[in-house]
Amino acid sequence: MNTHLDLLQGYQQLLKLSNAMLAQAKQGQWDDLIACEMTYLRSVESVARDQDISGFTSKQQMQIRPLLKQVLDNENELKGLLFGRMDELRSLVQTTTQQQKVTSAYGRLSGNILYPSDH
Repeated sequence: MNTHLDLLQGYQQLLKLSNAMLAQAKQGQWDDLIACEMTYLRSVESVARDQDISGFTSKQQMQIRPLLKQVLDNENELKGLLFGRMDELRSLVQTTTQQQKVTSAYGRLSGNILYPSDH
């Protein structure tokens, strides 16, 4: 990315991918989100590696600034959604673990006749 136009297009691509990932998270399309994330990360690396805005005018920098702000806002919102998803998965794992413990306990008792104690 040697020109302002290239860098601007790079940030526009980041925003497009960021918006898509946010929409996928809101819709619970986690597999699609993960697939899109790899393309997004490559784009972030490309923009970060190749950017040198020091030679750009303030007007050119002002064109990039709102794109970058929206990308960062999307990332913050996406993080919140991902933390929520992580809590859901943690709860599912805990429930599954508890169910396995109950199944295991009943499995050990299968075939045994249990009598109430005479106390």
